[in-house]
Amino acid sequence: MGYENLKFDSNTLFLVTGGAGFIGSNLCEAILNLGYRVRCLDDLSTGKLEYAEMFMSNKNYEFIKGDIKDLDTCIAACKDVDYVLHQAAWGSVPRSIEEPLYYCANNIAGTLNMLEAARINKVKKFVYASSSAVYGDDIRQPKREGDEGNLLSPYALTKMADEHWAKQYTLHYNLDTYGLRYFNVFGKRQDPDGAYAAVIPKFIKLLLSGKQPVIYGDGKQTRDFTYVDNVVEANLKACLASHDCAGEAFNIAYGEREELIDIYYALAEALDVKTAPQFGPERAGDIKHSSADISKAASLLDYKPDWSFERGIKAAIDWYKNNLI
Repeated sequence: MGYENLKFDSNTLFLVTGGAGFIGSNLCEAILNLGYRVRCLDDLSTGKLEYAEMFMSNKNYEFIKGDIKDLDTCIAACKDVDYVLHQAAWGSVPRSIEEPLYYCANNIAGTLNMLEAARINKVKKFVYASSSAVYGDDIRQPKREGDEGNLLSPYALTKMADEHWAKQYTLHYNLDTYGLRYFNVFGKRQDPDGAYAAVIPKFIKLLLSGKQPVIYGDGKQTRDFTYVDNVVEANLKACLASHDCAGEAFNIAYGEREELIDIYYALAEALDVKTAPQFGPERAGDIKHSSADISKAASLLDYKPDWSFERGIKAAIDWYKNNLI
């Protein structure tokens, strides 16, 4: 289980786009810990320089400040690369509704630039971040690949477009691509600040600072929260996956469902805080219920997540206590 025993050629070079972000920096750290080389490409629009600087002393780490919207930058970043782990994107459903043109340019055209750069440089595997948002308004639970509904946001549209473009590069350009439909990822280095921050780090920071968090809706919405190390495992195992399943997309989650209100009170209890939440209106484009069937990833990627929500939330709380207080 996990990824610690995975083996690649000794001189393997990974490119992590968005490598100064939350998931990207965890990927860079894992690759370095395994003893392989990693190149980080990030424009620092959402990533943090400190999450690149922390690895600068490692001879196996290289940082490029650059934008995936520039094709020449992407081509240069892919030079001599074996595996691309493409994480660079803007998240947030509400923000995508406010800025659809930017999301198209960054999440769709930027991903297409990376696919083309990987093709030109004859990269072995192209693994990229998709999203559970592609399931849209389909009400069936758990979510299964092939059961997608009507898309509910520009963000969801960008991720579905990325999946279609990636499949074209597998069909026509001999590039093995693997889409990872992340559900609700949480863990160390996830940004707790800003209007579009993910719910778990935002709750933790507000509770630690004695403030009252807001739950949008009734709190009964459900999510499949998965700790970031499970996502790292999926990315690295996809690099070793068979050509036969290239061009496909896979659910990446833990495979359980939690109500948001239960998450809130679990965090409050763990932090020894008695604050009750505020409730606000539901947010446009949000999906009410989301849980994942991960059997396809288990079968074809050998994905076996061993970080439960309980184990992951303890690790996350410990990290935030050490880094926010």
